[in-house]
Amino acid sequence: MGVVSFLNIKEKIFLYSLVIILIGSIVGWGVMSYLSRTEAVPKYGGEYIEGIVGQPLHINPILSQSNNADEDLVQMTYSGLLRYENDGQLKNDLAESYEISEDKTQYTVRLKKDVFWHDKKTFSAKDVVFTLNLITDPAYKSPLRLNWQGVEVTSEDDHTIVFKIKTPYVGFLNNLTFGILPKHIWESVNPEKFALTNLNLEPIGTGPYKYTSFQKDSNGNILSYKLVANPNYFEGKPNIAKLTFNFYADDEEIINAYNKKEIMGISSLSSGKIGDLKLQQSTATHKFNVPRYFAVFLNQTQSLPLAYDEVREAIAYATDRNEIISEVLGGNGYPVSSPFLKGMTGYTEEINKMDFDPEKANRILDEKGWPKGEDGFRAKDGDILQISLVTTDWPELAETAEILKRQWEKIGVKVEVNTFSISDIQQNYIRPREYDALLFGQVLGGDSDPYSFWHSTQKKDPGLNLSLFGDGDTDKLIDSVRTEFDLNKRAEIYKEFQDKLIQEIPAIFLYSPNYIYPINKKVRGIEIQNLVSPARRFANINHWYLKTKRIWK
Repeated sequence: MGVVSFLNIKEKIFLYSLVIILIGSIVGWGVMSYLSRTEAVPKYGGEYIEGIVGQPLHINPILSQSNNADEDLVQMTYSGLLRYENDGQLKNDLAESYEISEDKTQYTVRLKKDVFWHDKKTFSAKDVVFTLNLITDPAYKSPLRLNWQGVEVTSEDDHTIVFKIKTPYVGFLNNLTFGILPKHIWESVNPEKFALTNLNLEPIGTGPYKYTSFQKDSNGNILSYKLVANPNYFEGKPNIAKLTFNFYADDEEIINAYNKKEIMGISSLSSGKIGDLKLQQSTATHKFNVPRYFAVFLNQTQSLPLAYDEVREAIAYATDRNEIISEVLGGNGYPVSSPFLKGMTGYTEEINKMDFDPEKANRILDEKGWPKGEDGFRAKDGDILQISLVTTDWPELAETAEILKRQWEKIGVKVEVNTFSISDIQQNYIRPREYDALLFGQVLGGDSDPYSFWHSTQKKDPGLNLSLFGDGDTDKLIDSVRTEFDLNKRAEIYKEFQDKLIQEIPAIFLYSPNYIYPINKKVRGIEIQNLVSPARRFANINHWYLKTKRIWK
């Protein structure tokens, strides 16, 4: 008979409890020892599902710039010579290295070897030259064409590219982030079919993820788009095995899908919608500063009242940016007074900001002969002080326009607000410049260069000078800063340019909103510090992960 049989019930319970505690201690010690001697690292596997408002049309790096859905998918399927890292700095991508001549007019790029397209064909310098030939050919209608005017490109061998520019340009390296197309796939597509071919929805690139399939509804709308990890990616196979992107008509639909756990992330969320997310505890709501701003661009050639300096000055003082940021963005943004944002070369607090001062606005108009009528609106020489404000039907901008209407009407300006779809705005208003005032945004990218937005040569479509601003003097400042490599001297030139810009008031600068990216906490490895553009959030997606394993230290 064992010893236990001689024990009473209480003693047995006590003995068994000691045994359990001892076993638990040994197991606990073993677990703690294992955890202390090992570390969790990413493990291959899992599927990430993200929702995007919109539709993909051209998953093609030389056509994708006007569509956020296209830009997102291009970022994961294609590669450039250089790319923006998580800190916003340029890093080699397909380039192994590059050299710049002493006179800054020749760039020699050495390409990485053993890089393969998704169809396992070998990538070479011929693909780079081919892509640039498409970009510079007006028949292909690439928005990137402006960046490559006057640039000569040649290939010395299969792994060496030489770029020659006529005059030094400080931002040239930023242009090398364009995605590269495979020559063997696209060379048979003529310009007339370039934007129509199915290749735009079935991309073959060198990026970390490759296309597998998409699903459409009965009306031809793409419902979902699937990518899988590229096992031959030159930086190694990504951690997440599958990516799926679902497409929705608006914020309401995408938030509903997130709350139902149909998706794990939302590509971009309006500030006012954060509170609509029900899964707050399991959600990491990332907020990034992106170099973009929203402004009211004033067309003095279209509107007689806006041609008066005092009118533009008055509405500048009548604009309460903080009210807009509070009511529309929920505080997720900051006011701006020029196209130079915080952290950019040329940014300075020492400018005439024309802060909110409605009393001064009224005084300016009174002194310049714009008396208020019985209806509360002003007029001068029979011309009513009336402005037609045009913007997109995007909720944030539509709400901003209504606030501006309220603010400006308090000083006697009659405002008519008209909202349209983004395609309608671009086709019927921006391209022909048919608007008095346009509430719109501009994304600046990784360079402070104001050429595309403020040089007088960009007043007409496809240029982006939406205020039709500029003359010989301002053009000289913009041109000179593009060839000035000394950072301090560039900042001085930008300061002079800003002074002229603010003096003439071609636009009412409003705010720079935070980019809000809600994503399930299960998705790890997102280490973004500075985001050059929303699509660049995927710049290091090959390092994101869902699963982990433990390895010995």
